[in-house]
Amino acid sequence: MKGKHVQKRVLLTSVLAITVLATASCSSTTSAISDTHDQADTFETYNRAMFKFNYQVDKYVLKPLAEGYRNITNQYTRDRVSSVIANLKEPLYAANNLLQGDLKDSGMSLARFAVNSTLGLGGMYDVADGWGWPRHKAGFDSTLAKWCVPDGPYIVLPIFGPSTPRAAVSLALDSAANPLYWATYNDANVKDKVMYSYAAVSGIVTRESVMDIWDDLERNSVDFYAAMRSAYLQNRGKMGCYNNQSNQGSAAYDFDFGLEDEDETYNEMETENN
Repeated sequence: MKGKHVQKRVLLTSVLAITVLATASCSSTTSAISDTHDQADTFETYNRAMFKFNYQVDKYVLKPLAEGYRNITNQYTRDRVSSVIANLKEPLYAANNLLQGDLKDSGMSLARFAVNSTLGLGGMYDVADGWGWPRHKAGFDSTLAKWCVPDGPYIVLPIFGPSTPRAAVSLALDSAANPLYWATYNDANVKDKVMYSYAAVSGIVTRESVMDIWDDLERNSVDFYAAMRSAYLQNRGKMGCYNNQSNQGSAAYDFDFGLEDEDETYNEMETENN
C-alpha cells in the first residue's frame, strides 16, 4: 500500500510540475536550435499531438486557476507563498550539491533551510539571503548531467509535457526529496492529503508566476511547438558534464521558471528584445 501511495504522490507532483513547464515554454521565442537537436526530434508527429493536448490542459485548467489565484491575492501574499515553496526545495539542493561534490554549497543549502524555516517563519521570509547566504539550485537532473548520464531523445509526454528520459527520471527523484513527504511518511492518510495539496498549490503558484511571460511570448510565437522545443533544449544545453566542461551550451533565454526568479528572467528578456 505504501508503494501505491508513493507512486500516486510522485505522479501528481510530476504532472503539475511538467504541465507548467510545457505550457510556459511552449510560447517562447522561435530561436533556432542546433541541427543535432532538430535531427534528434524523430518523434515530431507524436510530439506535436501531445503538445496540443498539453496546451489545452493549460488553457482550460491551469491558467484559469492561476488567474483566480492572482485575483484573490495581492503581490505580498503571493511572494510569501512562493518563498515557502522555494524553501522546501533547499534539502533537495543540499543533496544534489553534495552528489556533485560541492560540500560548501550543500552546507549552505542546509543552513538556509534551517534559518529560513525558523527565523523566516516557515520560509515565508528569506532571512538567510539577507545574511549573505545565497541559494544554490541543484536538482537530480543537473547531477546526472554532471556525471555524464546521456539525456536521451526529446519527447513530449502526455500531460507531463516536454522531457527526455533523464529529465523524467530526475523529476520523480526530485519529488521524493520534499521534506513534507518525509515529515508525514508514517501516516499515509495525512501524507496523501499534504502532498496532494502541496502539488496543487505549487502548480498554481508556478503557473501564476510565469503568466505575464507566457502571454508575452505567445503573442510573438509563430510555431508554438518549435518554440517550446527550442527553449527546452537550449536550457538543457547549459548542463555540463564533468568530462566536457568546455562544451557547456548557453541559451539566449533562461526558461528555468524558478518561483523566486521570474521577475529577473522577464527583465533580462525585455532588455534583449529592446
